[in-house]
Amino acid sequence: MKREESGFSRRAVLAHAGVITTAAAVTSLTPSVATAAPGKVTAGKPVDPPTSVNGWPLVDEPNHVSSVWTRPVPGTGLDFDVRIGDAEAILLHVIRRFHYEVEQLGRADLVGWQAIHSVNEKLPESNLSSGTAVRIRPGAAAEGGFFPLQEIVLRDILAECEGMVRWGGDDLPVDESLFYLDRGPSDPTVRQLAARFRKAEVTPGLGAGSAVNVMAQPRRERADRLAAEQHRG
Repeated sequence: MKREESGFSRRAVLAHAGVITTAAAVTSLTPSVATAAPGKVTAGKPVDPPTSVNGWPLVDEPNHVSSVWTRPVPGTGLDFDVRIGDAEAILLHVIRRFHYEVEQLGRADLVGWQAIHSVNEKLPESNLSSGTAVRIRPGAAAEGGFFPLQEIVLRDILAECEGMVRWGGDDLPVDESLFYLDRGPSDPTVRQLAARFRKAEVTPGLGAGSAVNVMAQPRRERADRLAAEQHRG
């Protein structure tokens, strides 16, 4: 039998073409495997953990494979459950200044972490469940619980925190016992403020408890500006 110059018989070429045609037909009838469109969530992708209102991850239990631990408040004899690290440094500063300059606190006056099922997860008090908030005088949540001079000091403390901490007295509904971080965990200003407070604590004359003139005009103006921004904001 005569063969083509290529070395393949016409019959072989036709048979090979038939196989390709048949395979293409079968493929067109076979359901294709779905592929994820850009931007879609794919199977097996880690799901972001639930967070409190301020964006920090919730913690199920303190002191046990956790980022929330019972920490002492230096100089007060008190302790509370708080997220260790930057949140701890900032909230410790708030508590210590409150204790020294607003009102001396007893053991029952300080509450940190609380389980999410014990708070309203849609309100700022949910921040307690991520270890990024504290209740100071928890029974005094109603509006009007501070004398005017006490509130001046409180506003000075908030101003020193540069807007990183929010007071529940400025929220609706009002909760004057609540103080919480008002920035998420990825905000670099949180780390910067925490670092500043840590440095101040080891520098004589700068840490919590140092003499502060809250009535000085620059401090009052700074505190008033922040209050205008945060009040019911």
